[in-house]
Amino acid sequence: MMTAIGSYAQDTIVAKNSKRPVSQESSVYQPPKESKFYYGGYLNLTLGNYTAIGVEPLIAYKITPDFSSGAILSYEYISDNRNSGYSDKTSNYGASIFSRYRVLPQFYLHAQFSEMKYNTTNSDGYNSHFWVPFLLLGGGFSQQISQNTWVNTQILFDVIQNKNSPYSSGEPFYSVGFGVGF
Repeated sequence: MMTAIGSYAQDTIVAKNSKRPVSQESSVYQPPKESKFYYGGYLNLTLGNYTAIGVEPLIAYKITPDFSSGAILSYEYISDNRNSGYSDKTSNYGASIFSRYRVLPQFYLHAQFSEMKYNTTNSDGYNSHFWVPFLLLGGGFSQQISQNTWVNTQILFDVIQNKNSPYSSGEPFYSVGFGVGF
């Protein structure tokens, strides 16, 4: 949200043939200041026998014009019907902190530490819950699509490779998201 700041200057003028001052107001426009905060997020969607729906809102602060840090909340719903006669439905959630450094106006480096709580149910109906840490390193590309809205794509690699991670194969994370400055 951009905020316009207005200020007023007041001049005092003495009218001819009068001893009383007359007030005259004039409006002076000052352009809005660029905010150091920005927000955005990601929506994850996979449909079929394996359905995953996730949301990841984020908020960040520009420490310098090229360096920013922020936080992400994560939630995902998963329904896995790939095994005949057995269905697994679960909700996972977590949080992340990240930093981003712009090496060029459109290209950035990204580091993110995440913790996700995974809930699983095996074929015997036994539930297990465990936290999985991720240290994601990589980079991305940002393209401005309006005055304070942009789309970005990024590729990140998990360097921890926790044994409980569902992504322990070393494959990269790809994402596309939108950001809005306010």
